[in-house]
Amino acid sequence: METHADLGEFLRSRRALLRPEDAGLPTYGGSRRRVPGLRREELAQLAGVSAGYYTRLEQGQSPNASDSVLDAVARVLRLDDDERAHLYSLARPRPKAPRREAEPERVRPGVRIMIRSFGDVPALVLGRFGDILDWNPAAHALLVGHLDIGSPDRPGDRPNIARLLFLDPHMRELYGGGEGNGGNGSSGSGWTRKARATVADLRLIAGRYPDDPGLTGLVGELTVASAEFAELWAAHSVGDCGTDTRTYRHPTVGAMTLMVEFMTLPNDEGQRVAVYGAEPGSASEAALRLLAATAAAPSSVT
Repeated sequence: METHADLGEFLRSRRALLRPEDAGLPTYGGSRRRVPGLRREELAQLAGVSAGYYTRLEQGQSPNASDSVLDAVARVLRLDDDERAHLYSLARPRPKAPRREAEPERVRPGVRIMIRSFGDVPALVLGRFGDILDWNPAAHALLVGHLDIGSPDRPGDRPNIARLLFLDPHMRELYGGGEGNGGNGSSGSGWTRKARATVADLRLIAGRYPDDPGLTGLVGELTVASAEFAELWAAHSVGDCGTDTRTYRHPTVGAMTLMVEFMTLPNDEGQRVAVYGAEPGSASEAALRLLAATAAAPSSVT
């Protein structure tokens, strides 16, 4: 992925969402305006910079843009915290590291012990690009129990959340029931909301790792294989996964309403733990216990 091109596409996509009247500007041209949303010169005026400077920023030609300029642009575009962080990542990319063979991500022994301690509550470890690095039996049964996969210790056997979501029909059925009360407030089916959130999260990650060949390959694969992914990726929405409540329709135990928490592992770059819990005493909690009791644990789990 080319960081300069991503910066321009991101800024243009955010400009397109704002009308001049939203920003307190008079509207000239009416329906004959060729540019959806704010023009470059309109945004530059509101941000207090010259039109030429903003144009260079949007073209990736201002690598030393100050905090005050980026903050002004973010203010005019009404970026939220995740979008603002993404803007900074794109405007100030990390220096390119020497190209070397990437080492597979590993899960520390203490983290493995932790996720197994959750018992009947599904818990798993996600790598920086959404690979499932490890899981407890309940999480395996909830998300990937239908797959004939080996140990997550072998990188080639690790499922990827985005790949599963867009290419595996089972995931559409699992997330298809109900709209839930997701934190992003998006409308649509459960699967649609999850798809939007997953792509927005992947976009945010891409800003932090713009030159990683593994991430570039994943995005390229999904763009070719899924028109839905390609459309969502082109929208440049960004957002970090966080607390959420979703309805799952599992083929073994039926519908469950689960609360999902994501916890970043501070000592493991980009790794997160996801935990799926149910309201105590609810039918969903009973369904989770039944799922854990009937699950055939992967051979790698002890």
